[in-house]
Amino acid sequence: MSRGKRILILGGGFGGVYTAVHLEKILAREEDIEITLISDHNYLLFTPMLPEVPSSSIEAKHIISPIRAFFRKVKFQNTEVHSIDLEKRIVTTLHCPTCKRLESQFDYLVLTLGSTTNFFGLAGVAENALPMKTLSDAMTLRNHIIDALEHADLQTDPVARKAMLTFVVAGGGFAGVETAAEIGDFIERAGHYYPNFPAQEVRVVLVHAGSRIMPEISEDLANYALRKLQKKKVEVLLNTKINSATAEFVELADKRRISTKTLIWTAGVAPSPLLATLTCARNKQGQIVVNKHLEIPNHPRVYALADCAEILNPQTGQPYPQTAQHAVREGKVAAENIAASMRGTAKRPFMYKPLGVLVSLGRHSAVAEILGFKFSGFFAWWLWRTIYLFKLPGLERKLRVAMDWTLDLFFPRDIVLLEVFMKKNPSEIPMDDPRMAQKE
Repeated sequence: MSRGKRILILGGGFGGVYTAVHLEKILAREEDIEITLISDHNYLLFTPMLPEVPSSSIEAKHIISPIRAFFRKVKFQNTEVHSIDLEKRIVTTLHCPTCKRLESQFDYLVLTLGSTTNFFGLAGVAENALPMKTLSDAMTLRNHIIDALEHADLQTDPVARKAMLTFVVAGGGFAGVETAAEIGDFIERAGHYYPNFPAQEVRVVLVHAGSRIMPEISEDLANYALRKLQKKKVEVLLNTKINSATAEFVELADKRRISTKTLIWTAGVAPSPLLATLTCARNKQGQIVVNKHLEIPNHPRVYALADCAEILNPQTGQPYPQTAQHAVREGKVAAENIAASMRGTAKRPFMYKPLGVLVSLGRHSAVAEILGFKFSGFFAWWLWRTIYLFKLPGLERKLRVAMDWTLDLFFPRDIVLLEVFMKKNPSEIPMDDPRMAQKE
């Protein structure tokens, strides 16, 4: 095996972390191999449980794991990638805007930079929508929902109160359905704390451009999920697109308007903007086109996977979906192929048949399709919690989430509004802000 090799992994999601995990195992006895994982967050977010954060079902910090705790030999660098030069084989990063830029050379590079929310250039959507992709997004949404309930409890104008109590979720995929279901559960269970408006004034609307929700699963399970959402009083608008948004309303493509203060966006993602700066082939969505070994053609020893890459299923010719279970397996294959490249042995192509899908529909209900078997209702919900609890990294996190779920069975949801102020120059804080009074 060649000596003195430097491997850089860009991105701290499932793809990046599990590439590093497997590389550490495979190359554990190699002293002259340096593996560095670079991420702008120092934690791995367990995204399947993210919709339960806004509903206060799970404490936010219980579904994140410190990246450094995964490794013994892999180096971790908490910096943001600024530029990538594939020809000179240099990556430039920085920890903060005022920090000195760092340059890291590589012999092998793995791109798992993740994705960003895609607002499709719709007027006012980026400015007024609340994305639901990161931990920060979920915590912001939780505070926003509770703040809306507090405002509505004080509002005497029924028209203004109706807008405050209307929550629009854009996107009928897994994330949108789970988010809408959790919001419905949370507001229903928290409603008794707010006696100044009746529960029937609360409106949760799921807007989906397709003819049915969750096209990734079988039609009968999707129809079950639709009925379950409707039973929870979630309005589902199918074959409906959002045209624009303001702070006061959402306008649909047919010019109907929904008065609301809350638009939650789960309708699309786009690959990292950094990919557009690279000299390699990309598809229409901006993902890097890779070969069957997850390598970028014409760029030897450079790999891309997860949200960054278009990886074709050799059996169907269609791209693999961008899910956590795929990213974990892609990371393992990328690690094995890097080791094979170093040893001069044959690489293996990526092939994976998913075990199934699990979608939570809120309290005591879910749909599941596992190894061709279909489940719905309470048993599917039990499966969802059992399987994902098992997959959650770390015993400590498993115990904390299990405790959260146990307490949720017996106690009402937490409605504490957490307002975290960023540190600002006093001159930027309005005079009527409470922080100014604290200084007097």
